[in-house]
Amino acid sequence: MHEPGEGGLGAWYRRHRWWADPLGALVLSVVMAAFGFHGIWGPFSLLTDDVSPWWALVLAVPACVLSLGKARRPWTVLVLVAVLFLADLLTVGGVGTLVVLLDVLWTAAFRAGPRGRRVLLIALGTATAALFLAALLFADVDVPVAVLFGVQFGAIFGTDYWWAVAVSQAHELAELHRQRAEDAAAAAERDRTEAVQREREAMARELHDVVAGHVLAMAIRAEAALATRPDRSDDRAALRAVRDAGLDAHGALRSMISVLRRGGGPLMPTPSWADLDGIVQEARRSGLTVRLDAAELGDLGDLGGGGEQAVVRVVREALGNCVRHARGAQVEVRIARSGDEALVRVRSLGGTAAVAPMRHDSEGWGLQMLRERVAALGGVFQAGPDGDGWTVEARLPAGARS
Repeated sequence: MHEPGEGGLGAWYRRHRWWADPLGALVLSVVMAAFGFHGIWGPFSLLTDDVSPWWALVLAVPACVLSLGKARRPWTVLVLVAVLFLADLLTVGGVGTLVVLLDVLWTAAFRAGPRGRRVLLIALGTATAALFLAALLFADVDVPVAVLFGVQFGAIFGTDYWWAVAVSQAHELAELHRQRAEDAAAAAERDRTEAVQREREAMARELHDVVAGHVLAMAIRAEAALATRPDRSDDRAALRAVRDAGLDAHGALRSMISVLRRGGGPLMPTPSWADLDGIVQEARRSGLTVRLDAAELGDLGDLGGGGEQAVVRVVREALGNCVRHARGAQVEVRIARSGDEALVRVRSLGGTAAVAPMRHDSEGWGLQMLRERVAALGGVFQAGPDGDGWTVEARLPAGARS
């Protein structure tokens, strides 16, 4: 058997059984010969005179030597030992070849596949039938005795075969369960990694949509105030704008921290149509001239919550980009129905870039995340130069869900 176990004598035996089994069979053969055991298949013996039981070693020793290679070539060894057993059955009738044959048969059945096991089973059935017929036709025995010979032979070798197959199937089942457990663990690890990645992406989107915009607006306003000649009223207005943006960023951060610590709930309030006026007013305070054309908002009631959020996010991101890259530009924001779709377009003309380059690494992320949001809702997003200006446009199907 090839069952795992702990240390000690059992572990030693499993490491050295390739030679320990043949040696044990040889010792058993010598002991049986010393006790005079022979002629166990007496009716089949072709010898006319009784012989010494020590003659059984002539066949038992080669069988034990052959069994040393049972692990490497079980089928070859099985055939050769079977031939020696047949010779023993027809002559001395010793025990050694029988024991070795059972051991080699066990190894062959244990290592064989389904096809090999069928071959062994057919061979065993054929051998049992042949032994019964030989006892009935050629040995001087009655029918009950011939049946008994067949039953004994079939029981001995059939039990050995069944035991080997049962142990092999148990090992195969254990290996299958181990593989399934490993696959399940790998799948769970993949799911965990994907879940963590989704959470990180969600946090990155929220940070960009809320906190990053406010913080960058603070830097732009402070930089603009520093670039102009000192003026008390303008400077205080700039400070108030920086303060307001800082408070908004602080509130968004507190909301995110609360959700992350306690779990549950959105990271930030989801944007809606009611936020459009505030977004536009904020952009105007930042120096943009914004014209909002949203007369058809009432016709977009079937757009769905996901589509409504996406439209507002497109407007906010586009206006934020105008503040950063086209301060003082003329911006037209149009939200309308176009067939079965909702259209949002933000087009800017003129304007100048920020007074000094802002050192930040997230440039371009906003448009990329907008593209992903719109695509996830089944819409189309595009952004790029448009004549003397820049256009950001998204088309969303009606009924889009978050």
